[in-house]
Amino acid sequence: MKVKYIGDLVDPLELINGNIYECLGEEQGRFRIIDETGEDYLYPKREFEIIEEN
Repeated sequence: MKVKYIGDLVDPLELINGNIYECLGEEQGRFRIIDETGEDYLYPKREFEIIEEN
């Protein structure tokens, strides 16, 4: 699925506000997101808006 980051993290090496990211799934109440580093990490669901469901 595609999600848009709406959080307030200020590290552009991880996530950029307003950018759309690929979500690989949900684990432990968090989204597994491929971030700006090209790696996947878990981030809180509340910091994203779902743009496109699979």
